[in-house]
Amino acid sequence: MENISLKLERNFLDAIEKVMKKHHYTTKTEFVRESIRDKIRKLEEKEIVEDKDMMEQIVASEKNIKKGNVKKFNY
Repeated sequence: MENISLKLERNFLDAIEKVMKKHHYTTKTEFVRESIRDKIRKLEEKEIVEDKDMMEQIVASEKNIKKGNVKKFNY
């Protein structure tokens, strides 16, 4: 395991400690690790949703092209 150092402003650290107590975290390390895991998970979920949305748009466009519903552009 590798160590990292992190400097935080006092008011931010106070807010973290308040949330830690409220949710029964015993150490700052435990809290930070879980926070990072949650952030990674959310970013990965966002990528999946964005990829799904893009695929849906591509499929819809392909259906429109097959139906002949193509918008012509006049230059």
